[in-house]
Amino acid sequence: MLCLALLLCSGAAHGAKPTERSKQKAAAEAQRAGLQQKLTALKRDISATESAKDDAADTLAESEEAISNANLSLRDLAQEQNDTGVKLTALGREREQLTATVNKQKGQLSELLREQYVAGNEDRIKLLLSGDNPNRINRDLQLMAYVSQAQARLLESLRANLAAVEKNQAEVQNAKDELEEIAQEERDQKALLVQEKARRAALLASLSQRLVAQRKEAGNVERDEQRMGNLVDKLGKMIAEQAAAEAAEKKRQELLAAQRAAAKAAADAKAAEEKRQRLAAARAKAEARAQAERERIAREQQNKSGKIKPQTPAPAPVPAPAVKLEPIDNDEPPQVAKVEPKPEPVPAKPEPAAPRASLGPAAPDGAFASLKGKLGAPLAGKVEVRFGSKRGDGPAWKGMFIRAGEGTDVHAIAAGRVVFSAWLRGFGNLIIVDHGGQYMSIYGNNQSLLKRVGDAVKAGDAISTAGNSGGNEESGLYFELRYQGRAFDPAGWVKF
Repeated sequence: MLCLALLLCSGAAHGAKPTERSKQKAAAEAQRAGLQQKLTALKRDISATESAKDDAADTLAESEEAISNANLSLRDLAQEQNDTGVKLTALGREREQLTATVNKQKGQLSELLREQYVAGNEDRIKLLLSGDNPNRINRDLQLMAYVSQAQARLLESLRANLAAVEKNQAEVQNAKDELEEIAQEERDQKALLVQEKARRAALLASLSQRLVAQRKEAGNVERDEQRMGNLVDKLGKMIAEQAAAEAAEKKRQELLAAQRAAAKAAADAKAAEEKRQRLAAARAKAEARAQAERERIAREQQNKSGKIKPQTPAPAPVPAPAVKLEPIDNDEPPQVAKVEPKPEPVPAKPEPAAPRASLGPAAPDGAFASLKGKLGAPLAGKVEVRFGSKRGDGPAWKGMFIRAGEGTDVHAIAAGRVVFSAWLRGFGNLIIVDHGGQYMSIYGNNQSLLKRVGDAVKAGDAISTAGNSGGNEESGLYFELRYQGRAFDPAGWVKF
């Protein structure tokens, strides 16, 4: 009784669990760290092949990258805030249901205790020694057994629900802590965004004349195109190397799986043979005992009659009659030890490796080529410059420029994987998507990059926002399509 009362009065008094959000973000960053290091080295190699001539747009690089990162963080935080709010609402509904169930079970348990108290709370020893009618004793003992079993079931259910309430309270507190973290990070990112935009505006004002002059230099345009070509070529090599490494790893895993399956099959066959041998030995032993018993009976008959009688098989053992339990025993059936079969040894499975960011395409080869003429435009805007147009004395355009307001969402034209997402001289904040089959789509002069290297994207996903980073005069998007590293006209592929 005392333990029941203590259970009813106990409360869930656990401290709030620390949020896991920061650990998850750190783990995600660690997964991308290897790829980011490779891309940083790639950019460094490209820069090393160029002359050390100063470029006015480089002065804007740090500020434009900071603006892009701040906008990306704000988008991520808004999504996290929404997801956490949904989770908190669901936890609130779950808590209401659990509280109602716990209160109902407490009432039921209290009623059982009250009825047991009113009934006199007789125990079994008192009933047996009371000298009352045996039928009444039997009936009362059975009733006490039913009440005891009902109390045990109700108590176990109540314990489980109280534990669920404690878990729910911890999850609610964790979700609230996460919302506070998100709110603080949003305030920090917004302050940083305002600061970096002001810094960029001041830099543009001081560099405007130099930027205009450098944009008119044919040599700069040629260097920009060469830089892009080098980047795409090196990315292609990195993708091919990683694809080969992943194929080799897949083959190794398949070989290991085959070896484990063969080892398991051999172990199963060995266990089956050992079991068959044990059964055969048990049957032989039982037959030997039966034969010995028949011979013993024959000898006894010979001794009694003085002559040998033909042996007859021993009769099958007659099962012992079932023992009828007395009322007091019927209330508590005897506990029979249950022999658990020894589990078969199972080969240990290797722990799954942590997922790594990949440069492998998220679409199969041939998927992109089948979409020719069906691809949607990366954003809504006016096409100012088309592929092949002349740039004064410089080389022809290898892409298209689509004018659009700053901050307009840019969408992936097809499914693929982000293989580059960073600032590049001549193109500002640049994002490149690999679509498999050596096809790539390129999006430059963005204000913000909304995807990271290794992210898989679907057709229509927002991957960036239009802008004029990289020293571009107008706000919009520079767009290219490339196959095997060479640019080609998007007009026959994309519906602008």
